[in-house]
Amino acid sequence: MTLPRDYRGQTCALARSMEIVGERWTLLILRDAFYGVRRFGEFAAHLGVPRAVLADRLAGLTDAGVLDRRPEKGTGRREVYGLTPKGVALWPAVRALTAWGEEFHPADGGPRRVFLHAGDEAPLDADGRCTGCGTSVPVTDVLVAPGPGLAAPGPEDDPVTAALAQPHRLLTPLLTTAPAGRPTRGSQR
Repeated sequence: MTLPRDYRGQTCALARSMEIVGERWTLLILRDAFYGVRRFGEFAAHLGVPRAVLADRLAGLTDAGVLDRRPEKGTGRREVYGLTPKGVALWPAVRALTAWGEEFHPADGGPRRVFLHAGDEAPLDADGRCTGCGTSVPVTDVLVAPGPGLAAPGPEDDPVTAALAQPHRLLTPLLTTAPAGRPTRGSQR
């Protein structure tokens, strides 16, 4: 039996939020959108999510106004996804869930990725404050960088994984050109 997508009888804001972001894969899609992933194929290759599920989740996020889909400049054919202001407002939740996971379910060797303040490259604490200058860092000033638990990229890695082996400012396009060919397998995200 398929679970319903809504929480009938629940009238709280958390239940309404979960109707939009609570399905499997959705938060990982949002994480990748913050990283700067924009194309359907990039999401599919990096996440290893079935394409039908990805299409469904992207459509749901677009319908809810969390993502927008628009033609990619200069291509005339390809479409890209980007976070709307409503989607960007989810950053504190994505950051908090990531910090919770690092504290209670850490990866061997430490975090695979860390968040830094672009202004001074000091790490962010669990609340999103710069540990160097004490500033509460807006998402537009956050760098995602390789952490101690991230393995060096290999030839089997998808283009998103390879690109994330270098520090990158959130919300800026991660890949500026479409990758050649379609990678067939996901990575160690």
